[in-house]
Amino acid sequence: MIWVIDASVAIRWLLEDESHPNADAVLTQVVHSPESFSVPELFGFEVFSVIQRLHPDGMNAYTRAIIPILQSGIFRQPMTEELAIAAVPFIQSGLTGYDACYAAMAKMVAGKWLTFDNRAHSLIEHHRVSCSLDQNMPKDWA
Repeated sequence: MIWVIDASVAIRWLLEDESHPNADAVLTQVVHSPESFSVPELFGFEVFSVIQRLHPDGMNAYTRAIIPILQSGIFRQPMTEELAIAAVPFIQSGLTGYDACYAAMAKMVAGKWLTFDNRAHSLIEHHRVSCSLDQNMPKDWA
């Protein structure tokens, strides 16, 4: 299984007030098995933007925590025509273009999108490509 990590998960790795044990469990697995994870290229930009606004030392946190993960062997999907086409049904289900790319990527790799965005998850739950980490880890979690 390939796990697509949402920016909302990474934010919880870096912001003390947002920490969550399920986010920590994802980080542990990313460190041990980065090849089991993927992100759309926009992930890095989203996390950078939020961390710069909310973390007291955003640049240091980003370069020490996120850059090594992005360079660890995790697959980073660029924006391609294939991804854009795959995102359309998720946009039609009510997701933003950003979130639709995460969901589409999960579908493309036969994986699951791990997110703390309960609203987004509920909009596409019937597609079975997402998991809300707010309450539980996925049933098929490693």
